Amino acid sequence: MDDKNKPARRKASFGATIKAVLWSFFGVRKRSDYEKDAEQLNPVHVIIAGIIGAIIFIATLLLIVKSVVAK
Repeated sequence: MDDKNKPARRKASFGATIKAVLWSFFGVRKRSDYEKDAEQLNPVHVIIAGIIGAIIFIATLLLIVKSVVAK
């Protein structure tokens, strides 16, 4: 098997995936960083990190709403 037929090796850690997902929630990202992430991030890690980020975001909103309504 030569280099062209080898599957792409994903090198980014789960921490790097969390960082990329948090930047995506914020909505601002350099093109070069996006391209680097697209090459290195594991898609399964991205899905897991996205779900975790969404849960944290919803929990934060619920806490804010409960504290405002309680006053």
